[in-house]
Amino acid sequence: MSYSELYSRYTRVWIPDPDEVWRSAELTKDYKDGDKSLQLRLEDDTILEYPVDLQNNQAPFLRNPDILVGENDLTALSHLHEPAVLHNLKVRFLESNHIYTYCGIVLVAINPYEQLPIYGQDVIYAYSGQNMGDMDPHIFAVAEEAYKQMARDEKNQSIIVSGESGAGKTVSAKYAMRYFATVGGSASDTNIEEKVLASSPIMEAIGNAKTTRNDNSSRFGKYIEIGFDKKYHIIGANMRTYLLEKSRVVFQADDERNYHIFYQLCAAASLPEFKELALTCAEDFFYTAHGGNTTIEGVDDAEDFEKTRQALTLLGVRENYQISIFKIIASILHLGSVEIQAERDGDSCSIPPQDEHLSNFCRLLGIEHSQMEHWLCHRKLVTTSETYVKTMSLQQVVNARDALAKHIYAQLFSWIVEHINKALQTSLKQHSFIGVLDIYGFETFEVNSFEQFCINYANEKLQQQFNSHVFKLEQEEYMKEQIPWTLIDFYDNQPCIDLIEAKLGILDLLDEECKVPKGTDQNWAQKLYERHSNSQHFQKPRMSNTAFIVNHFADKVEYLSDGFLEKNRDTVYEEQINILKASKRLCSSHHTAKNRSSSKINIRSSRPLMKVPNKEHKKSVGYQFRTSLNLLMETLNATTPHYVRCIKPNDEKLPFHFDPKRAVQQLRACGVLETIRISAAGYPSRWTYHDFFNRYRVLMKKRELANTDKKNICKSVLEGLIKDPDKFQFGRSKIFFRAGQVAYLEKLRADKFREATIMIQKTVRGWLQRVKYRRLRRAALSLQRFCRGYLARRLAEHLRRTRAAIVFQKQFRMLKARRAYLRVCRAAVIIQSCTRAMFVRRTYRQVLKEHKATIIQKYARGWMARSRFLRQRDAAIVIQCAFRRLKAKQELKALKIEARSAEHLKRLNVGMENKVVQLQRKIDDQAHLRYSHQNKEFKTLSEQLSTVTSTHAMEVEKLKKELAHYQQNQEADTSLQLQEEVQSLRTELLKAQSERRVLEDAHNKENGELRKRVADLEHENALLKDEKEYLNNQILRQSKAESSQSSVEENLLMKKELEEERSRYQNLVKEYSQLEQRYENLRDEQTPGHRKNPSNQSSLESDSNYPSISTSEVGDTEDALQQVEEIGIEKAAMDLTVFLKLQKRVRELEQERKKLQVQLEKEQQDSKKVQVEQQNNGFDVDQDADIAYNSLKRQELESENKKLKNDLNELRKAVADQAMQDNSTHSSPDSYTLLLNQLKLANEELEVRKEEVLILRTQIMNADQRRLSGKTTEPNINARTSWPNSEKHVDQEDAIEAYHGVCQTNRVLVDTDVDNQPKKQTALLEAQLQAQSLEHEEEVEHLKAQVEALKEEMDKQQQTFCQTLLLSPEAQVEFGVQQEISRLTNENLDFKELVEKLEKNERKLKKQLKIYMKKVQDLEAAQALAQSDRRHHELTRQVTVQRKEKDFQGMLEYHKEDEALLIRNLVTDLKPQMLSGTVPCLPAYILYMCVRHADYTNDDLKVHSLLSSTINGIKKVLKKHNDDFEMTSFWLSNTCRFLHCLKQYSGDEGFMTQNTAKQNEHCLKNFDLTEYRQVLSDLSIQIYQQLIKIAEGLLQPMIVSAMLENESIQGLSGVRPTGYRKRSSSMVDGENSYCLEAIIRQMNSFHTVLCDQGLDPEIILQVFKQLFYMINAVTLNNLLLRKDACSWSTGMQLRYNISQLEEWLRGKNLHQSGAVQTMEPLIQAAQLLQLKKKTHEDAEAICSLCTSLSTQQIVKILNLYTPLNEFEERVTVSFIRTIQAQLQERNDPQQLLLDSKHVFPVLFPYNPSALTMDSIHIPACLNLEFLNEV
Repeated sequence: MSYSELYSRYTRVWIPDPDEVWRSAELTKDYKDGDKSLQLRLEDDTILEYPVDLQNNQAPFLRNPDILVGENDLTALSHLHEPAVLHNLKVRFLESNHIYTYCGIVLVAINPYEQLPIYGQDVIYAYSGQNMGDMDPHIFAVAEEAYKQMARDEKNQSIIVSGESGAGKTVSAKYAMRYFATVGGSASDTNIEEKVLASSPIMEAIGNAKTTRNDNSSRFGKYIEIGFDKKYHIIGANMRTYLLEKSRVVFQADDERNYHIFYQLCAAASLPEFKELALTCAEDFFYTAHGGNTTIEGVDDAEDFEKTRQALTLLGVRENYQISIFKIIASILHLGSVEIQAERDGDSCSIPPQDEHLSNFCRLLGIEHSQMEHWLCHRKLVTTSETYVKTMSLQQVVNARDALAKHIYAQLFSWIVEHINKALQTSLKQHSFIGVLDIYGFETFEVNSFEQFCINYANEKLQQQFNSHVFKLEQEEYMKEQIPWTLIDFYDNQPCIDLIEAKLGILDLLDEECKVPKGTDQNWAQKLYERHSNSQHFQKPRMSNTAFIVNHFADKVEYLSDGFLEKNRDTVYEEQINILKASKRLCSSHHTAKNRSSSKINIRSSRPLMKVPNKEHKKSVGYQFRTSLNLLMETLNATTPHYVRCIKPNDEKLPFHFDPKRAVQQLRACGVLETIRISAAGYPSRWTYHDFFNRYRVLMKKRELANTDKKNICKSVLEGLIKDPDKFQFGRSKIFFRAGQVAYLEKLRADKFREATIMIQKTVRGWLQRVKYRRLRRAALSLQRFCRGYLARRLAEHLRRTRAAIVFQKQFRMLKARRAYLRVCRAAVIIQSCTRAMFVRRTYRQVLKEHKATIIQKYARGWMARSRFLRQRDAAIVIQCAFRRLKAKQELKALKIEARSAEHLKRLNVGMENKVVQLQRKIDDQAHLRYSHQNKEFKTLSEQLSTVTSTHAMEVEKLKKELAHYQQNQEADTSLQLQEEVQSLRTELLKAQSERRVLEDAHNKENGELRKRVADLEHENALLKDEKEYLNNQILRQSKAESSQSSVEENLLMKKELEEERSRYQNLVKEYSQLEQRYENLRDEQTPGHRKNPSNQSSLESDSNYPSISTSEVGDTEDALQQVEEIGIEKAAMDLTVFLKLQKRVRELEQERKKLQVQLEKEQQDSKKVQVEQQNNGFDVDQDADIAYNSLKRQELESENKKLKNDLNELRKAVADQAMQDNSTHSSPDSYTLLLNQLKLANEELEVRKEEVLILRTQIMNADQRRLSGKTTEPNINARTSWPNSEKHVDQEDAIEAYHGVCQTNRVLVDTDVDNQPKKQTALLEAQLQAQSLEHEEEVEHLKAQVEALKEEMDKQQQTFCQTLLLSPEAQVEFGVQQEISRLTNENLDFKELVEKLEKNERKLKKQLKIYMKKVQDLEAAQALAQSDRRHHELTRQVTVQRKEKDFQGMLEYHKEDEALLIRNLVTDLKPQMLSGTVPCLPAYILYMCVRHADYTNDDLKVHSLLSSTINGIKKVLKKHNDDFEMTSFWLSNTCRFLHCLKQYSGDEGFMTQNTAKQNEHCLKNFDLTEYRQVLSDLSIQIYQQLIKIAEGLLQPMIVSAMLENESIQGLSGVRPTGYRKRSSSMVDGENSYCLEAIIRQMNSFHTVLCDQGLDPEIILQVFKQLFYMINAVTLNNLLLRKDACSWSTGMQLRYNISQLEEWLRGKNLHQSGAVQTMEPLIQAAQLLQLKKKTHEDAEAICSLCTSLSTQQIVKILNLYTPLNEFEERVTVSFIRTIQAQLQERNDPQQLLLDSKHVFPVLFPYNPSALTMDSIHIPACLNLEFLNEV
């Protein structure tokens, strides 16, 4: 591009300014080729003509577009030069209050001179895990980048922090170490990260001091290596120091201080333990009062000293060693205050003998006073032949004293550093490290000495390393993108380094001069002039012969050579050193350290050990510094460096005040501008193809957009827009631009938008004018229309009135004529009506007489016909009754004869003998299996069986005799009695019916009256309720205004106090769990290896899932329904098996309901038909009498049945009493067998009676059905019924009557204890026949129901098929899968029911087998105890007393040795999947049943052992699965349920209010487990916190990407023209990008797991409240730390995402959890991004809306707000100041970010279970066979 294109009108440029360094101006006229100047307008509207020489490249710098101003990275600027960098830093620092800015790989940190809330734990957690560049620049981002590269590349890292004194180097390094200590905390319990942080206050105390530029200036350099293990936890650290400024101990400039430790010790001198130090205030000592001011504003030396002591204690320095250190420091102060007096000759001096400071110095160090007094004023000269002692002048004595003080302090400093390193060392192997270099920056003062020379020498070395690293990174980037690489010329300061450290360089000449006996600084300076006068980096000042100038990379520095030799030698007189070595206390400390070094714990003396001078001491300070610097450079070159450049904004230490001159000086000195120059020499602006396409799509043409390849589109567009191909390069994934090209593209884009804006404005203005014209035209037309309408309405009114007059006249005339006509018409009609009525009446009378005669004839003839028919029917009935009675008597006689026959008795005996044989075989088999070795007893049993057989035969003979006697006595005929009874019953039935009608009428009448009265009372009650509610509302309204304010405040205070107390308690629980975890870790370390699991434990899971509710009680769906009613809908819903059973049972009940409804409709139709027939034919009284008679008979038989049962029970009691007597008198075994036989006979008779009742009921029902189904009123005389034992067909009524006679005979036989066997056979055969007919009918009905069900299913399938055809193919597949799943589920349920039934039958058989075994054992015992005597022969029937099977009492018994196996199977090795189909929280119920049994047996040791083992087992499981959400939630639900069980069954009335009577029986009886409940409550809190931690760990990586970065609303967010280069070193290819659906899926997974595990709903609500708070905190924190995220589109995206989360909460019924309230700060932040931010009203709206955001957060968001394009305005500084002024009254916390680690106090509400312990079933998959049900 030509200069005329660049320097056109309205282009903004930078011009030099003597005050502001650079000043902005705007061109008022286009530049034309050949012009010698530019017409500029300054910001104050001053017109300036600026001369230019474009041919010699002397043109003003171009200014970047406003949208690029304030960038996070200086290299992202389009125009890269000094004014752009300075302006960007100034805007960020002053307007946005951002102190950190990237410059490529360098972090530029400006000291704000104010405490900012951006270094808390929450900020550390916010930057942890983030890529560098994703969030705003920060020291934590650099630290995270180093930590991440170390973990990924497994290469050591370094962070180099440099800058001027007062720029904030020490603070930056301290925050970097604090970040590492927080993120990479130690894995063991050594607290090494705390020790690393504790070293900072110690080093600041002994190595930092106040200077004119900084109140806490580091006067030494240090390099701290923080070591990490393979898991990247801190395991240790090591510190290296460089060039301590020892001269500060004895000399300070004006307004400066000595090292902090001296002032801290003086501030604490009043403490009792420091009385012996003899210290006073700092002003009383020469070494601390030399600078004048001994205090620092805002610093409390006493408080800092306490922190220093605490840090020493943390690092392992004991109290007595600390006292020794403080004695040495105090001795230095006393040494500096020693009074030295010069003698008269001037060549000697002396110390007063009573000098207190010297005495204190000698006393504190334990040295001889006279020796020190002598050698302070004298020195020893050693020659080859003699040794001389020479006096020294006052100046020499002062210098010697100061040298001794510096030497002591230097040795103490070295010892403390060495002790810190030993405290930070570890025995573990170091895998990698991160070094933090805090070293002095480039310094230049008015007088620069040896210290400044060494500092600037170190900075030269560091700058060289920095330049090469930046150049290397640029080269790697170009090679990665396959960009043609051309060598970039960058400044190489190797010549300057050679000048200093090369052979015969400045340091070499200095060392050489120090070796000369009488070497002086002047001679050394002359040698420098002679040797390096020709060097371009060395100059000689014009006005001095003792100074020299070195041209460093940053600036020229003039050094004064005075004192160089002395400081380089660092000489201390040997005599003074020997005195210190001769100290008894120092010697004892030395020996103590040696002796203790051999032990395991190395305890060293706190005093520094003075070493004998040797060759090492003879090395000069410059040589030592050069050696350590070279070692440092080797370390840095072996690591990956990260750079932090600290800038001091002003010299006055004013907060947020920017001095451009000072800033530019430091930018030039620290290498930032060099980085900019290197970047500008290449292609600084870099865009991905996707971002470039989205940003500059408006510059593309339609035909170019037709191409689908974005890369080709970008290439074609750039080739058309930028003609010079050297201005850009196409890489593999990015486009590289020269400096200024992005600004040119932005200009083209702005022009394009400007043209579009003009076109839009033109169109809109034309449209507005057209709208205005149409509005005026419509108004004129409306006026005309209204005027014409008014005239037309006047004419219409006149015409209407005329028309109305004519109508009135016409109507009046018509009315008059009509009235006359109607009068005549009425008279004619009356005459006609009277005449016609007379003729009609005559005809009617004649017809009525004929009709009455016909009716009389009809009734007379009908009566005659009926009388004749009734006479014939009565005669036929009499004949039939006589005949049937005769037949019945004959059949009865035949049956009696058959009963007396011997063959019948034989048949009975055959049956009895068969039963006896079967019983004998069964007993033989059982006896053979169990007691094969007891042959004798077997023979005895056989004999007893034979005795039973003989007894049975005797009983049969007796029965025969009784039967014959009965047949002889039975002669009377009972037919007459039966008829009389029938007649009497009929009369009673009629009487009862009439009484019933009377009672029904009275009942209906009373019922109506009661209903009416109830309605009236309800109406009155409703009125009273309305009046009561009205009065209550009035009272509430009156009292609400008075009490609402106070009550709300009290409630809030109470809730707040409760939450704080609960939070403190749970924090204590958390700390306790951490301590316990540490204890376990230590124990594991002491016992290495792993424990083996018991070998007998099976890891296989059962294939079948058994329900946990006992199948003996809940075996079918009806029991499942009962279970649902007992345990409640919410609990039953958690058991999937029970829930599906209920669904199936509902379907079955629905089918049964339909069947019953069909049957009911049929019966109603039949009853209607019968009623119609009864109305037509009358009511048959005889049939009703028969029905009543049959019902009475049935009731009589039932009463007799009850009577027999009572007799049987009484007989059993008598037998039991007899058995007790037999046990005492040893009755014979024959009596037992007789009782057994009599019991069998009684049971058989009872069964016969039952069958008779059933037969009678079926006969009556069949008779009723046949009678009701008759269609004619005539009785069916030919109806026949088939009766058993007869080939003839007789009438049904006769058969019923005959059957009644048989029943009566049987009743008589029972009363006389005679068993009528033929009647029994008849009853049995009839019962069989009836049962077969009923089964046949039921089978037919069942088949019909199946056919109907199949039809319904077929119809449903056809409907489903038709609906499926309408769906898409994917939906059809999904629908088919769902159908198949439902079908398989139903089949699975059927199989489960079948298995349960089989198990139920198996258990029943087992129980029966146990009963039989017990009976056999009882029989054997009775036989062994029986004797031969018989007693009580009069007893005819005897029974045995059987043992009753006991029910399960809800207790589980186990042996003590099985406790470990119980805990292993039920806790440690249990998988939640094993209990997927069982009752939730089954392990908790099982554990409680075990505890209950231990309580039942009153075994306190067993209870204590079981509960302790359970709690420890749960802790081990949680420790092992500390990242398994399902396992943690499983044990949280079980622990809570176990806690609820202990409360529910504790016996405390407060917990038993909801218990049933059965549950109250399961309460604990002996022990109070209140303490264990507290332990379980604490354990539940720990598990809850672990659950939240796991859930947060799963959700946190998704939050930022899903909530802020992912475009939920496509196309909403724009692309900013940053061209920003993220540090690719921290970016991993293919990083996951999450969307909001991922968070919702994860939430669904959490919710499903929690519900399936049976966790209490209240706890689930708290879990999701906590998770939503974490989402809110993480999102808001990232929003507050990301400038690119604070835009209008982000606010829209946030509001959409929050609404989706709220909808999910409502869908899961979790909206009552308070989760939405926790999102309120994020909601308000999103609204703040979208609100208008210009006027005062906008500020008021923001203040009233953002109540959940703090003032700092609101201001931070406004400062970060970034427009997406140039048409959107930034938030002005004045608007932000207005917001701050309005929010001053708020008492907001100073914390900027939300605490994302905050955990709300959890509540565990009491939630009793509806299940009873005896309904719990233990599945076989748990392998708990050793547990016995009690």
